[in-house]
Amino acid sequence: MVSPSVLGPTGERIPDVRRIAVLRANALGDFIFTLPALDALRSAYPSAEIVLLGAPWHAKLWRDRPGPVDRVLVVPAAPGIRTPDPGEPESSMDDFVAAASDAEFDLAVQIHGGGANSNPLISRLGARLTVGLRAEDAPPLDRWLRYVYYQHEVIRYLEVVALVGAPATSITPTLAVTDADRAEAARVLGPAGRPRVALHPGATDTRRRWPAERFAEVARALHEDGYEVLVTGTPSEQEVVDRVVAAARVPVRPQVGTLSLGGLVGCYADCALVVSNDTGPLHLAAAVGARTVGIFWVGNLINGASPLRGRHRPISSWTVHCPVCGVDCTPGIYPHRPGDGECPHRDSFVTDVPVVEVLEAARELLAG
Repeated sequence: MVSPSVLGPTGERIPDVRRIAVLRANALGDFIFTLPALDALRSAYPSAEIVLLGAPWHAKLWRDRPGPVDRVLVVPAAPGIRTPDPGEPESSMDDFVAAASDAEFDLAVQIHGGGANSNPLISRLGARLTVGLRAEDAPPLDRWLRYVYYQHEVIRYLEVVALVGAPATSITPTLAVTDADRAEAARVLGPAGRPRVALHPGATDTRRRWPAERFAEVARALHEDGYEVLVTGTPSEQEVVDRVVAAARVPVRPQVGTLSLGGLVGCYADCALVVSNDTGPLHLAAAVGARTVGIFWVGNLINGASPLRGRHRPISSWTVHCPVCGVDCTPGIYPHRPGDGECPHRDSFVTDVPVVEVLEAARELLAG
C-alpha cells in the first residue's frame, strides 16, 4: 500500500498504463455519480486513454465535451448491463468483446453495480488487471471491494478506483458546460425575461415522485415571486408535466422533448434553481452548477443526496411502510429484521414531504 488518501488506504498504482476501460452503462444519475472517480483516474493516469463502456446517450453527451472521458464504446444491451433504446438494432456481445479486446486495455474498471453480470464482462476484455465491485453472487476480479447497498454512490466508486492508486481529487460531480449546450438552450428557450427556475416532476420509479399538484404549488409560488418557471420532462413523463402545468394556474413553460441532453445541460446551468425528484436531471443540474432542492426517500438520500449545503437542499421523506398495504419495505436490505420487505405497489413514498419545506429551501437558496 502507498500512503493513505482522504478516503483511506490507496492501492498500488499500475505501471505503464496506456488504456483504461470503465464500465458504467446505466442511467443518467447513475453516471453522474461516477464523475469524481473518473477524475481521480485521470489525475492518477494522466497519459492514459480513458474509454467509457456505456450506452448510446453517453456517446452523444461526450462528443466534443471536455472532461475525463476520452471516448465511448457503446456496449450492447444485455441483462444486468443495460436495456436497449427504442428501435435500437440488436448487437452481439461476443463481437463487442472481440473488438474491445483489440484495444489492449491495461486496466478494466467495473463501477456498474454488484458485478453478477458486469464482472464476467470485465473479465473477458483481456486487461492486465481488473478492479471493481463484488456482491455475494458475483465472481471476483483481481482487486475488488465488497458491494454494500447503503453507501453514498460517489464514495463507493472513489473507493474502487483507489484500489489502483487513484485517490480522490474531489467528491463533487462536475460536468463541463459547452458553448453548444448554451446555444441550444438559448435557441429553444429564447431570452429570459425573468430569472429562470426549473421543476422536474418525473422519475422513472414512481415511488420517488412527489405529487404533481405539489410541484404546481411550488410553480405558482415561484412565479409570484418573480421567476420564469420551466417544467422539464422526458416524453414518457408528458402526463405528469401536463398535470403540473394544468394545476399551476399561472404561466409556466413545459419543456418535454424540446431539448437534447446537451441542451438540458445548458438550460440547467443558467437556471437560478432546479427543484426535482431524486432522478437523473436533479444530479445533472447539480453537476453543471445549479442550485438544487431535491425530494428524496430516506434510503435514496443516504445513497445519492449531495452532502453539500451551500447550494443544495435534499428534503427527506421518512416513510418506510408501503402507503397501500403497510408492508415494512426495509427487510429487503436487512433480512434479519421482522417484516415482509417487498410488495408489488409503486405508489409514492415521498408524499409526506410538505410544500412549505420545499418552498423554504428554494427561497433560501434563491436569496443566497
